[in-house]
Amino acid sequence: MATNLNTAAGAGSSAAPELCWLEEVRKDDVALVGGKCSSLGELINAGVRVPPGFALTTHGFARFMRDAGVSGEIPFMLNGLVHDDLEQLELVSRDIRSMIEEHPFSWEMEDAIAEYYRRLSVRCMVPAVPVAVRSSATAEDLPGASFAGQQDTYLWIRGVDDVLHHARRCISSLFTARAISYRIRMGFPHEEVALSVGFQKMANAYTAGVMFTCNPGNGDRSVIAIDANFGFGESVVSGEVTPDHFVVNKITLDILERTISCKEITYTVDFETQKSVRTETPFERQNVQSVIDEEIIELARMGKAIEKHYGRQMDIEWAVDKDLPAGGNIFILQARPETVWSEKRDKEAAVAGKATSAMDFILSSLMTGKKVS
Repeated sequence: MATNLNTAAGAGSSAAPELCWLEEVRKDDVALVGGKCSSLGELINAGVRVPPGFALTTHGFARFMRDAGVSGEIPFMLNGLVHDDLEQLELVSRDIRSMIEEHPFSWEMEDAIAEYYRRLSVRCMVPAVPVAVRSSATAEDLPGASFAGQQDTYLWIRGVDDVLHHARRCISSLFTARAISYRIRMGFPHEEVALSVGFQKMANAYTAGVMFTCNPGNGDRSVIAIDANFGFGESVVSGEVTPDHFVVNKITLDILERTISCKEITYTVDFETQKSVRTETPFERQNVQSVIDEEIIELARMGKAIEKHYGRQMDIEWAVDKDLPAGGNIFILQARPETVWSEKRDKEAAVAGKATSAMDFILSSLMTGKKVS
């Protein structure tokens, strides 16, 4: 059940929850939990295999910012900045982030987050369950937007103190120099972006990566493209490694292309420090295929289902959990609309006033479950 701290503290009722479980939100709840968390809730409710978790909502974010006394100061600190003055942007960003990260949560909010984290650990049957602490902004993961990836995510965080600390770091990442610069350049008011923080059980990934339900190189909608590397998906998402690459026929699920790369870097967990670490992949594994064919086909099936549910091409992050048996160990970590080719196709269709090709019509019908006659 979603939690309102004012109600929990006996201060009267309010309709604005400050914490909630991911399964309590849907894709239309972007204003409450941001693009990332609302999408995860939508996937869970659609029956997609997603690691469980909870979110500090934008109302909780707003309360923390008020409690920290920074809501009034930040607009003055940002006033007059220009998007290409990198030195000044870095200075202001550093000051704002320090203000946020050094201020503790109120004891009510600390207790509430700690209780959700405890209950998540019980649900997962893991003491102090490792979580990914993810920022989820209200202006990210939206069709036509490019705000995604501008805020921070922290992997393999364990224990209440570390969870609280990294939650504040996620909040402060709304004011990285890059994020500030982008909003200025796009003319997007800073005060119109709010942040939610997601806390999601970590998949102890044997392999992970990204999947597009079209070819990201040429926009081909008849295929699914999958990139993979050993360990956590951070190496793939950040571009630190050239991943294995697979192209799957969306209709037949045949693997049409496979490119096995030399993967020199892996992110995994150091069980002594309980932290995510960047390591050199053992030489004998660097040129080994990182995901087996059966997993590639299952990923493609999941990608098709997600695309059909959303009715558009999707950009998906996934992981194969090595602690779980085959058949139930592939998890979807994020799913957002693909923007580059979708926007181009939408513009072309608007100009033409109709589908740009017969293949577009057929694929659109298949995605939505309509009969093609």
